Amino acid sequence: MSAPAFVRSASAPDLPPPVPTAGPMTFVRRRLFAGPAATVFTLLAIAFLIWAAPPVARFLFVDAVWSAPDGGACRAPGAGACWAYIWRKAPYFVYGSYPLDARWRVDIVLAVGAALIAWLAARRAPGRAIAAALLFVAYPICAVVLLYGQAGLGLPVVPTDLWGGVLVTLIMAISGIVLSLPAGVLLALGRRSKLPIVRALSVGFIEVIRGVPMITVLFMANLMLPLFVPESWSPDRLLRPLIGVALFASAYMAEVVRGGLQAIPNGQFEGAMALGLTYPQRMRLVILPQALTIVIPGIVNSFIALFKDTTLVAIVGIFDFLRTVDTARLDPQWAGPTITATGYVFAALFYFVFCFGMSRYSIAMERDLARGVSN
Repeated sequence: MSAPAFVRSASAPDLPPPVPTAGPMTFVRRRLFAGPAATVFTLLAIAFLIWAAPPVARFLFVDAVWSAPDGGACRAPGAGACWAYIWRKAPYFVYGSYPLDARWRVDIVLAVGAALIAWLAARRAPGRAIAAALLFVAYPICAVVLLYGQAGLGLPVVPTDLWGGVLVTLIMAISGIVLSLPAGVLLALGRRSKLPIVRALSVGFIEVIRGVPMITVLFMANLMLPLFVPESWSPDRLLRPLIGVALFASAYMAEVVRGGLQAIPNGQFEGAMALGLTYPQRMRLVILPQALTIVIPGIVNSFIALFKDTTLVAIVGIFDFLRTVDTARLDPQWAGPTITATGYVFAALFYFVFCFGMSRYSIAMERDLARGVSN
């Protein structure tokens, strides 16, 4: 009896091993050499790095001046980046003209603020509600009292004219970020409101602010805001641009949040109504958590733009970090082309570190939220 036709009478040929799906070589192949176009661009990028990296590294590290009493060594022929200038001017970059004997107050405010932000940002840290209450309620009050001073507490008053550097930049950025998000949510809800007056006011505010440059808003806040209140109530010169920055950012944030609200299916609204929830409860418990999750990239992008836009406050006479860098280079002892370039490189690194950190943290949040949804 012959064997059935479907029964193999000889061994099958050996198959090649499967292509690995993990490891550095797989990563390189998939990300850099996935196809002809990717291969061409990868080779061009490598060629550019080979051409540009050596002179940049030589300027920043090899030929750099790391220690010097003044700018003489940095002005020598062939000298690279003048990092000695950065070390010497670092206190001015951080504190501005804040009095020397009171800079410990700035150190405490920055250290406590960094600790609270780290506590709140740690997604698995216990007591995050306590951290939020401390950061958004208690900390601002204590920080203002400590930085500005209070004679009754034995703290000499330091006028905001003397504040500057990293201190002012962080105050502007963090205050703008903290104020713009809730204000943007309220404006987005107002724009979708069924009340004509609320909707008209929200739309008018958003369109007017978005239709003018930020410089205009800063000038209006600095020059016109004191005209609308009694002279005794005139806002502080640092508070005026801070209000302008927060208003400007809130208009853009409102459009980001509105995009998230429009992305929510009508079934979510109807389901929340079917449960008997009131409008505030629907928004707080059902709609806004989903909408804000959807637009996390847009929110973080607005935060990053706001952080960089704080450099514009220098136009109205506020000595932010970039303004202190620009002013310090005018010191005759530290004048020179490489010194100026080093200052701006240092400023670029400062802004890059903060913006990149916010970007990576938002990506980690998105991954955690996506993992929670999939589970």
